[in-house]
Amino acid sequence: MQLPPKVTARAFDRLAEIGAAGQGKALRVAVEGGGCSGFQYDIQLDTPAADDLVLEGKGEKVIVDSVSLPFLSNATIDFADELIGARFVIENPNATSSCGCGTSFSM
Repeated sequence: MQLPPKVTARAFDRLAEIGAAGQGKALRVAVEGGGCSGFQYDIQLDTPAADDLVLEGKGEKVIVDSVSLPFLSNATIDFADELIGARFVIENPNATSSCGCGTSFSM
């Protein structure tokens, strides 16, 4: 059974800091072929499409297209502000391995 991804309060807080909703944008999280492990995440501000899954919180939106949704089932979309940099991160229970950069994975 596919469960939708979850978005943490930190991720919504960061989107609010960026002012995404004020720009009419949402955080798009997509999965594409490529990267060093077979698949890679594509994370960007974008306008929602009619067939996107829309996850809302704190007045902000995170969107996932229907093709990427099975790859992100039960994943957690978070924001990390660490010594190596600040970025949106995906904790994906479907990934069997990932590369050190955290942007590509295999299933």
